[in-house]
Amino acid sequence: MLQRRLFCTRISKTIFQSNPGHNQSKWSVKQVSKSNFSAALEEISTFISDSDFIAVSLKNTGAYSAPWQRILPIDTAHTAYLKAKYAAERFQVLQFAVCPFSIRGSKLIVHPYNFHLFPRDELKIGMPSYSFSCQSSYLTSMAREGFDFNACIYDGISYLSRSQESAAIDRIGNASHITCTVQSPSGHTVADSVFAERIKSRLKRWISACRDTNKKPEDALISSLRKIVSGDEVYGSRPCLSIDVCSERQVHLVLETLKDFVDVIPLLTPAKGGTTMSVRVVLTSSEEDKILLQKELQNEEKEHNKRIRGFREVIDLISASQKPVVAHNSLNDFTFVHSKFLAPLPSTLDEFKSSLCEVLPNVLDVNHLMKEISPLKKVNNLPASISYLKQRFFAPIDMEISNQAAEATEVKTLGHDVLKISELFAKLYSILRIAPKAPEAAEGHLPDAIECYLNLFNPCFASSHGLADEGVSVWTDSTRKISIKNLVFLWGFRGGTSAGQLKSLLHGSHEVLHNEFDVRLVDKSCAVVVFGNPGFSEVLLQLMDSGGICTSILKEMLADGLTAAGYEAYQKVCELGLWEADLASSFERALEENDSFSEAHSQELPGICWNNDEMINLDDL
Repeated sequence: MLQRRLFCTRISKTIFQSNPGHNQSKWSVKQVSKSNFSAALEEISTFISDSDFIAVSLKNTGAYSAPWQRILPIDTAHTAYLKAKYAAERFQVLQFAVCPFSIRGSKLIVHPYNFHLFPRDELKIGMPSYSFSCQSSYLTSMAREGFDFNACIYDGISYLSRSQESAAIDRIGNASHITCTVQSPSGHTVADSVFAERIKSRLKRWISACRDTNKKPEDALISSLRKIVSGDEVYGSRPCLSIDVCSERQVHLVLETLKDFVDVIPLLTPAKGGTTMSVRVVLTSSEEDKILLQKELQNEEKEHNKRIRGFREVIDLISASQKPVVAHNSLNDFTFVHSKFLAPLPSTLDEFKSSLCEVLPNVLDVNHLMKEISPLKKVNNLPASISYLKQRFFAPIDMEISNQAAEATEVKTLGHDVLKISELFAKLYSILRIAPKAPEAAEGHLPDAIECYLNLFNPCFASSHGLADEGVSVWTDSTRKISIKNLVFLWGFRGGTSAGQLKSLLHGSHEVLHNEFDVRLVDKSCAVVVFGNPGFSEVLLQLMDSGGICTSILKEMLADGLTAAGYEAYQKVCELGLWEADLASSFERALEENDSFSEAHSQELPGICWNNDEMINLDDL
């Protein structure tokens, strides 16, 4: 039904219209650094609350160190995740663009912000300052857009992930312990009662002394000694009494005792390890003064948390909103999000999805929506996707950018991808007829047309019609399914050998190599042979092991070190983290560490999305 509707749309309207006054060069994105972060945080908090969707886009210092480490059509969801995990752990996020947006008919209302980040050890606790890798091409691209690396280093916003914040609390204490309400301890002992009575008596004498207007002036030395002995202090301009405690039970008893004193506010002084060193009791002069102090403490706690969390405050705002988050290449982006702002990445894709969904439960990838419209076309980047829609569909979009974003930007190219993602999603929203949520729908419910695309982190997902199919699309003249059991990796051939030469050498060397097969270079050191018929890959592996190849050239290559392995070897390379510059070197290390892959070979293996157009072809370079 969808394909029929799209076909009719192509015939009736093949013109893409935009607002005539709409000019991408006039797009402006508010640039946010440490100096204006607090003000921007207040603004974007309101926009996130009022908008329907949130687009995000990251600029990293790199994504891979070698060609084969890119996510390729030969990758299953598992190996693709392992590659994305490796990149997220190795490289760094320097820009994080966030754009809350709403769609009202043909109007797209956007509020774009581009945050400049740098992992600085603000709290002097060794976090999150660490080394990271840089890929020169990525830095060059950012420099061309006008990125100021000096400003990033000196004025970039730092942050702590959730796991790092927990570790920081253990070291420096938690701001949320400034004030606290705790439950009474269950069952009082005689010692508890004696301790509580002593505290109550001491508080009564202290409060009475503080409010005694008939006190005679004392010598400064005597007054200082008296304060040391009694524990008197000053919190701002208010009297304060420090009560030392040696256990959490005593903390509970002190706080319970303070309930009888209406004009005091307790403050907990944290010690290392998350324990409490003392309870400070602040005496207020009136109910109004007490309310004022409580507001001051709330502001102090807020600023303390902001200093600890830094940019992660934005991630927490997005998480609290529960709004759908729209991205491009979501697997790459959200492995970075999880690694930098949540916690270290888990070892499997399922664990990653489960962990991420606890924080961001609704993630949408515009790539998957594009493949619903055009599953056979290579439109895997934003300009190509927008151009494709421009040529085939009538989807007028009038973009309205908030004044706050337009006023405060000098560099007009940084963070533009987040606007393109918003625009692309709005056009797809219109073309796919994704209806907005009905008023009677349950809170948090998304339209069915969106729900089927939520949290799909497999980069090779083809269309909603094949969600349950583990087959693989081979993009040649027609679409067909293939299993990764039909793939064989070859390495050990001479440098400079092309995919065409390898295919010619293999063709006719055995009866299984007379039939349809394809050869592509994964990198300069390794090729992959793709068979159209099941079982032929096993035959080739057996022939390579036994030397049963009939051509003299191939026999000579075998003698010189030509080696073959099935997909389980490639999966083992990724699982072991053998990220050598050449894939052939990674295969050799994997074979050294594990001579037999029989256990993995016997397991059920899923399919992959094989795409000839996306594979590296060194013959074309």
